[in-house]
Amino acid sequence: MRDSASEAARLHRAHGEPYDLAVIGAGPAGLAGAVVAAELGLSVALLDSAPQPGGQYYRHPEPALGATRPEALHHDWSAFADLRRRLDAGSVEQLARHHVWTVVRDDGGEDLWAVHAVTETDEGEERPVRVRARTVLLATGTYERHLPFPGWTLPGVVAAGGAQAMLKSGLVLPGSRVVVAGSGPLLLAVAASLASAGARVPAVVEASGYLAYARSPRTLLANPHKLLEGAAHGAALLRHRVRPLVRSAVTRVHGTDRVEAVTVSRLDRDWRPLPGTDRRVACDALAVGHGLVPQLELATGLGCATRRTPDGTHALVLNALQGTSVPGVHAAGEAGGVGGAQLACAEGEMAGLAIAARLLGRPALLGGPRVRELRRRRRRLRAFADVMAHAHAPGEGWTRWLDDATDVCRCEEVTAGSVREAVDDYGARDARTVKLLTRAGMGWCQGRVCGTAVACLAAGTGQPPSPERRPLSVPVPLGVLAAVDAEPRADDAGTQHPRAEDGTPG
Repeated sequence: MRDSASEAARLHRAHGEPYDLAVIGAGPAGLAGAVVAAELGLSVALLDSAPQPGGQYYRHPEPALGATRPEALHHDWSAFADLRRRLDAGSVEQLARHHVWTVVRDDGGEDLWAVHAVTETDEGEERPVRVRARTVLLATGTYERHLPFPGWTLPGVVAAGGAQAMLKSGLVLPGSRVVVAGSGPLLLAVAASLASAGARVPAVVEASGYLAYARSPRTLLANPHKLLEGAAHGAALLRHRVRPLVRSAVTRVHGTDRVEAVTVSRLDRDWRPLPGTDRRVACDALAVGHGLVPQLELATGLGCATRRTPDGTHALVLNALQGTSVPGVHAAGEAGGVGGAQLACAEGEMAGLAIAARLLGRPALLGGPRVRELRRRRRRLRAFADVMAHAHAPGEGWTRWLDDATDVCRCEEVTAGSVREAVDDYGARDARTVKLLTRAGMGWCQGRVCGTAVACLAAGTGQPPSPERRPLSVPVPLGVLAAVDAEPRADDAGTQHPRAEDGTPG
């Protein structure tokens, strides 16, 4: 079946025809959407920057490591295994190692989209790729929210999700004695994973608390699997004698060549450090993260409407069929608000069904019991996601952690003092003006790491403004941009450019 499906996909490309659907992101949401749409008869291209599907959640160990049980590091591995089996058995065209940098209307017709990506050939040369499609599904996932503090640039300080990624993909630990800090349920999972893998975890430092969950008992009772998951993490921490410290934060890291200890401070409800509460905890690594931020650069570049979530980030405004405010563009998973893998799968499946119903002219696909079940599941899980976001929303007082010497923008080495000077002495009132005055956010990460901190310091609040619209979602070499401008179109004189049109690197 796989051979015939691959042949069908090859013939589809050879005739230069657009795909019915281009899915950007091969995490749980993208996999579910791509598989369902293909099984209903659509031609589907699935683009992802990683070499294997699964996204950040189902990250795989490197093959050279010879891991025999990768499922031991994951929850709900059976759900991923089922999606992977259906993906490999179906007709989805898998375009791995493709970094999508923009999506635009295709010149060939107002009902077509052009997905532009860059990929690397076997010789190491970067080549542009253009995938044309009638519909686009954005399943772009998240990145971590970083709130800086003195010493956070020392070797040994890693993102909480980064520590988990090191363990899942490299089977390595960031240190032997690791403090886990920040805010959000990811901390419990990270601490439990590190402790189970052999690290000593002196403390899990949570800036918020967990009592806010108790204010929504109906939502908790409607999601018993979430309670069980939290209880499992709690039991693992208890078994490894890990201390949870709530309403606390790591406000300083100590060390010369790398982390040697951290200062943990008690916080008030606005996340301001309480005087006289500092304690020093010895460690050789710190895994820190203050929640997840939906990755919206492609969506905002298209003009998709956004909304502010309860934890101060922004997510896409979506209708009941996972459609954005831009016709022909759908989204699923964390782009609509951080909610976890189960919610992402439900939304991806819903999006696949909705897109197939429209393109195939089969509205009956949306009237069955499966759709009703998906809608119920989505409402239930989205309600829990909102409770979770509200419980771990950063307080405005976190900027009190920063002294003037603290680097806020690591790439350009811009300190908190420089940002405050731009605001107090030169009248900057937004992140864009601060950027022009200090170069904060102009480095390689393009503000993904420092953007929240710079925006909060500029606005004088703990919450960033709405995301900016960007023409490019990731850094792109000028040579790739020049090659895009010079590309022949697939339908010019019946010719086809094999690299720019069909997604196949030469």
